[in-house]
Amino acid sequence: MPLIKFGEISPIIGELTFIAQNAFIIGDVTIGADSSVWHGCTIRGDVNRIVIGESTNIQDGTTIHVGSHKDGSTIIGQCVTVGHSCLLHACTLMDNTFVGMGSLIMDGALIEENAMLGAGSLLTEGKHIRSGELWLGRPAKFARRLTTDEISHIRKSAEKYSILARQYMR
Repeated sequence: MPLIKFGEISPIIGELTFIAQNAFIIGDVTIGADSSVWHGCTIRGDVNRIVIGESTNIQDGTTIHVGSHKDGSTIIGQCVTVGHSCLLHACTLMDNTFVGMGSLIMDGALIEENAMLGAGSLLTEGKHIRSGELWLGRPAKFARRLTTDEISHIRKSAEKYSILARQYMR
C-alpha cells in the first residue's frame, strides 16, 4: 500500500483499514478504523488536510484532493460510501452519506448526514445538500426526500464494504 510522505507529514491509517496495493495516500491524510480505499484511488493531502472517518469506503478510481485556501480541507464522516470514479475536492461529507458512481463534488460543497448524491452528478461549488435529501444531475439539483429504507441502505452499503475489505485483508 503506497503511503507517501509529503514534506514532513505522513498519512495516518486506522486499524483494520484496507488500502488497495495500487491506491496512493499522500501527505496530510487521516483515515479512520475499519474503512477501505479501493483500487486505483488517489487521496492527496498535499496543500491541506483530508480526514476520512471510520467505516467509510472510497471505491475504485476515486480521486480526493484539497484546496490551498483556508477552508480547503476535505472532510468525510463515518459510514460514508463514495462510489467508483468520483472526484471530491475541498468539500465536506457528513456521517452516513452516499455519493453515486462518477460524481464530482466541488470546493465548499456540503452533504449533511443521511443524504445522497445520485450517480453521475455534479455538485457545484458551495452547494448544500440537507439531511434526508436526494440530489441528481449536472449540475445537481434537489430531486426529492429519501425514504427511510433508502437512508437505511446508506448505512448497509458502508457495512457491506467493511465486510468485503476484511476479506481482502485475510
